[in-house]
Amino acid sequence: MTVIKDFEKRGYRFHGTGAVEICRWTKNVLTGRGACYKQKFYGAPAHKCMEFAPSALYCNNNCVYCWRPEEFMSLPKGIEWTDPKEMVESLIKKRLDLLWGLKGNPKTNQKLFLEAKEPSHFAISLSGEPTNYGKLPELIDYIANRKGTFSIFLVTNGQYPDALEKLKGHLPTQIYLSLTAPNKESYKRISVPTEKDYWERLMKSCEFVSETSARTVARVTLIKGMNMIDVDGWVNILKKTNAHFIEFKGYSWIGYSRIRLKLENVPTLDEIKEFVAKIMKKLNNYKYEDEEKRSRILLFKSKTRPINRMITRVR
Repeated sequence: MTVIKDFEKRGYRFHGTGAVEICRWTKNVLTGRGACYKQKFYGAPAHKCMEFAPSALYCNNNCVYCWRPEEFMSLPKGIEWTDPKEMVESLIKKRLDLLWGLKGNPKTNQKLFLEAKEPSHFAISLSGEPTNYGKLPELIDYIANRKGTFSIFLVTNGQYPDALEKLKGHLPTQIYLSLTAPNKESYKRISVPTEKDYWERLMKSCEFVSETSARTVARVTLIKGMNMIDVDGWVNILKKTNAHFIEFKGYSWIGYSRIRLKLENVPTLDEIKEFVAKIMKKLNNYKYEDEEKRSRILLFKSKTRPINRMITRVR
């Protein structure tokens, strides 16, 4: 109970094994301070976004750069997973309760606020590892069939490839595979995995991403002094994913990561561009698409797996 109370102080709301929070980009777009890069890159509506987690307190990695309080995380053992419909509908109501605090803000766009009350973009990424959740296929199906749903993004660390395989026939709109290191040794140091065969698991997830019919993104979080190394290693792993898109995003010194890392680990946009240029010189089946300076993120698109960058349907 103490763990949940700590999370609630930070703006989380819980129902069973799930949790929801209002993303800062949702707050920003409602108050006229700009939208999330996912809206710019893919058309996902930031003000109608519901960022949530079906297994909020359970993760099998302990990534040093994670802004979440992973010190409170654990592996799911003997967990009775919350029913997908029950969880989603309860968390939507709790999200609305959190949103009401913005209604009285004089900077809030009231038209967008009314639209924001009913989410249409669902980001399964808030906390914990979503593929831990034992009812993930049913959860995605429920959201996809829910009236008004525009898109579903799933973010995974790739440590449960078997869970990804079970999504065949139950795919979200877009799957993000988080990549934290170019080789096995640095992955262990940065992601601090609990699984002994962590690298083999990640490679299997890369294969899944390369073959699935869902939209796919290889997300690389770059940490100065830690993983901006081994260009050939990055080229090899990114080739293996064969993702529709690659995002190179700079680490941000926020949340609990400030306990583990230093401000010096934050790369500038110029440093990111310089390092990424070395990778892309050898990864010539991708082309530059876009960037978002505030988030220090670059977007590249596959030349060999053509896809409309902007989302047009749930799946």
